[in-house]
Amino acid sequence: MQILQAFFGFETMEKLKIAIQKSGRLSEKSVSILREAGISMTNGERKLISVSGSFPIEVLYLRDDDIPQYVKDKVADIGIVGENVFAEKGSDISIVERLGFSRCRMSLAIPKTEHYSGPEYFHGKKIATSYPVILQRFLDEKGVDAEIHEISGSVEIAPGIGLAEGIFDIVSSGSTLISNGLSEVEVVMHSEAVIIGRNDLSQSKREILNDLLFRIRSVQAATNNKYILLNAPNDKLDEIIGLIPGMKSPTVMPLAESGWSSVHSVLSERQFWQIIGELQKLGAQGILVIPIEKMIV
Repeated sequence: MQILQAFFGFETMEKLKIAIQKSGRLSEKSVSILREAGISMTNGERKLISVSGSFPIEVLYLRDDDIPQYVKDKVADIGIVGENVFAEKGSDISIVERLGFSRCRMSLAIPKTEHYSGPEYFHGKKIATSYPVILQRFLDEKGVDAEIHEISGSVEIAPGIGLAEGIFDIVSSGSTLISNGLSEVEVVMHSEAVIIGRNDLSQSKREILNDLLFRIRSVQAATNNKYILLNAPNDKLDEIIGLIPGMKSPTVMPLAESGWSSVHSVLSERQFWQIIGELQKLGAQGILVIPIEKMIV
């Protein structure tokens, strides 16, 4: 069987079905991370399903709000959604992996002319939102009795047209709130893209999922890290190595010029910018920062 599968590709193998957003802020990034993980797909822009020819996976293109239900109903095995969507509609399923992109926050906002005294401000008031479950949970935790007015889309206009005294919605930059005369007053939760799934996958689908997660983690590790090369004076090697320890330890090779060595290491980009000044003070020269395509840790 394995020989036949290797010869004919993935046609005879069980496929993992993953649901992603058909359009919107998560769609392009979800497709991109799959492609970077070596998973090529037929064009699914006008289709419900896209099949990979390089990996045993089928991609379902759906509305993001529908993805948790499709996973619960076993139409899809896993899905990529915002954590806010999972928190709103993800009962009976769980987060499989945090992906670290499409970060935002879920916040309460009120007209900027109002004085905010704390969560008790909303006692007895109407709050417009597309996320009533998350909001109700927060209000219950704070002991606030407010009326939730559930609407879809254009939540930020609700106070301006007299529909509600405040709103609860996704906030990224905050520019939409400002343009509608609102002020963000309470961050309820932070959100990012996550993979969600059921716990009852078959063994074969579990193995495919583990392979997929391995690939995605390799892509993410490469994205967050850089390969560093520099020339270092030998009398400062120990101090420089202390600054750039790498995954295990740096590679050190002597240069043709006496008293100097080439040091190779891997660092997160954030770490690099924090220590670049120290490296230069220690005499490091010819510093190169190179992107990493894939990184197996």
